[in-house]
Amino acid sequence: MAMTDIEIGSETRLEGVMATIRQRIAGRVLTPGAKLPSIRAFAKTMHVSKSTVVEAYERLVAEGVIRSRPGAGFFVSAPLAPLSLAEIGPRLDRAVDPLWVSRQALEADDTVLKPGCGWLPPSWMPEAALRRALKTSARITASGLTDYGTPLGHGPLRQLLARRLGDHGVEASPDQILLTESGTQAIDLLCRFLLEPGDTVVVDDPCYFNFHALLRAHRVQVVSVPYTPTGPDLSLFAEVLETHRPRLYITNSAIHNPTGATLSPVVAHRLLKLAEQAGLTIVEDDIFADFEHAPAPRLAAFDGLDRVVQIGSFSKTLSASMRCGFIAAPTDWIEGLIDLKIATTFGGPSLAAELVFTMLKDGSYRKHMEALRQRLGRAMAETAARLTDIGIAPWIEPQAGMFLWCSLPARIDAAEMAQRALQQEIVLAPGNVFSHAGTANSFMRFNVSQCDDERLFRVLPAVMRQCETGR
Repeated sequence: MAMTDIEIGSETRLEGVMATIRQRIAGRVLTPGAKLPSIRAFAKTMHVSKSTVVEAYERLVAEGVIRSRPGAGFFVSAPLAPLSLAEIGPRLDRAVDPLWVSRQALEADDTVLKPGCGWLPPSWMPEAALRRALKTSARITASGLTDYGTPLGHGPLRQLLARRLGDHGVEASPDQILLTESGTQAIDLLCRFLLEPGDTVVVDDPCYFNFHALLRAHRVQVVSVPYTPTGPDLSLFAEVLETHRPRLYITNSAIHNPTGATLSPVVAHRLLKLAEQAGLTIVEDDIFADFEHAPAPRLAAFDGLDRVVQIGSFSKTLSASMRCGFIAAPTDWIEGLIDLKIATTFGGPSLAAELVFTMLKDGSYRKHMEALRQRLGRAMAETAARLTDIGIAPWIEPQAGMFLWCSLPARIDAAEMAQRALQQEIVLAPGNVFSHAGTANSFMRFNVSQCDDERLFRVLPAVMRQCETGR
């Protein structure tokens, strides 16, 4: 009987090792030709014996999934399967991974609370001003209503954006600005333009969770650097540059997502020196710029759009339905980016761009943002106080924005808390969906604009007690 149990356990461990390798291949963590971990290293990672890993590798060789090179190790030989983002990352974490959080928040009806989502409630958006702008935009020429947009995008809006960037110290001519359908599309175009499969990209830890999914879709290697209240940890950043030779770094600098931190001028200057020495390109995601009360340092301003590219969007401040974003890039990049834009989306968002331009030009956007910043400030203070009262502690006090990055009481796992909260129709954003290193299991991001329902503060303490007791 004991022998049978041992055999079953051994077979289960063996299958687990094989399944992990297949999953890494399916998720593009291991691509054709990539070297597998050494037998000793993988045995330690999987908490199994070396003989189990040897047997697993041999079986995968027999199946043709990997091949052995005597004296060199084992390498992936299987052709790439169709990309499955659901297979990226540990299956046990699938229930609370970035794609799951996004789906739950996007698909939820009005009865579900969404303190884990990354956008403002509809009631906080300028509905009346949007309707007026839609009426104005409807009076544009027939071609503006029905035809494709020009490759660069709406000219008057690009001119206005150039002036707005100048207010933040970023010098960009209208011809250096390419309109996109969103901030996400802007990053996707830049990844297509700059990266090849297998390249290495640096992200903050934690960072906006969709960076992880998007970069995996581009089949690149991701490494992360811990983020501090003033920017990335520069000593560890320098080590990553030396060890991994990354091609790209993607970050927020004005208002960091999810932490709400602000980049300091000293860290910005030192970061740019490191980037210059390493030949590193930086994509600065600045979609939260208009939430600021006072402009924070911009890498693109210090750099002059040399090796820093800046992107922006109006999805968070104006409308996620009328999508409009942009890329501000070096002049000699624009033609290549235009070609990629035509190849992937053909035309531009003409009507959305016209609407954004109308609201920027008539002053309604400015008035909306002035009121919104004050409202967010009140919500930030109130939410921070109420979370603190129930034992959830903000990491820092953000200067602006909508996010609070909070630590949970000891012994509470954020992923488990999110799963239990969903049963009460509350969508939370647990820390590890933002952390590539998986070191934020005791953190949670809260969107203060989505935290004004009393039900949230009745349910959260009960859910935390369930996590503590295991009931």
